[in-house]
Amino acid sequence: MSGAGNFKNCGSVLVTGANRGLGLQIVDSLATGGFSPGTIIATARSADSSQKLQELAAKYPNIHIISLDVVSQQSIDQCVEEVGKLLQDEGLNCLINNAGIKMLGDFNTVTAEKMIENFHTNAVAPLMITKAFLPLLKKAASRGGAGGPRSMGIQRAAVINMSSLLGSVELNWGERADTFKWYPYRTSKSALNMVGRCMAVDLEPDGILCIMIHPGWVRTDMGGSEAPLSAEESVSSILSVIGGLTEKDHGSFLNFTGEVLPW
Repeated sequence: MSGAGNFKNCGSVLVTGANRGLGLQIVDSLATGGFSPGTIIATARSADSSQKLQELAAKYPNIHIISLDVVSQQSIDQCVEEVGKLLQDEGLNCLINNAGIKMLGDFNTVTAEKMIENFHTNAVAPLMITKAFLPLLKKAASRGGAGGPRSMGIQRAAVINMSSLLGSVELNWGERADTFKWYPYRTSKSALNMVGRCMAVDLEPDGILCIMIHPGWVRTDMGGSEAPLSAEESVSSILSVIGGLTEKDHGSFLNFTGEVLPW
């Protein structure tokens, strides 16, 4: 599956958590891959926190850095206002809810505070962000795109939620369950999957596609040095999958290779 080239037909992409890791690589790959969308909006809690992001924005004028603290409603509302001024009547074509944290805790060490913090950032925040950006997503969706009024995809409007294989309830058994006893992180990603599936039901009438995607085990600050995938390899596959999404993928939980994952 190679759909990354379709980002050329995508007017705007917003990436949360773009100051490091996968978010930064998504912005980098979109800007430098030869298929750049019209506008790339990179959000981070501190807009000045990433020298690499600043360097990219200085080199590529279609990159716009906007501050966003995903667990602050005030910050979300302010970000929406700034993005609205930037995009105006074009609306937002693709929202990538990438920002996330990994709180560790097995049965003996997990605390309520860890559970709540991980749940807020990884499951609640994407819901609140999508709700806030819905008017801009609807604007983009109403403009349509290639394929007719019933078509779905990034050429129209899409919400991409960065999930994890570790959020799969069905796969949390056997060796994988024994290795990763991460109550806060696992349950937050399971919750994100349900949030995303619920949003897919509600966004469908407006023609806004919504999916969850697992980026693979990636060598980032969160993934660690033992991970088999580089950020470049992961993002290359993710963008190919996202770019090729259609209405048949709506509401799905997908692997970075494009296969459907079990809930």
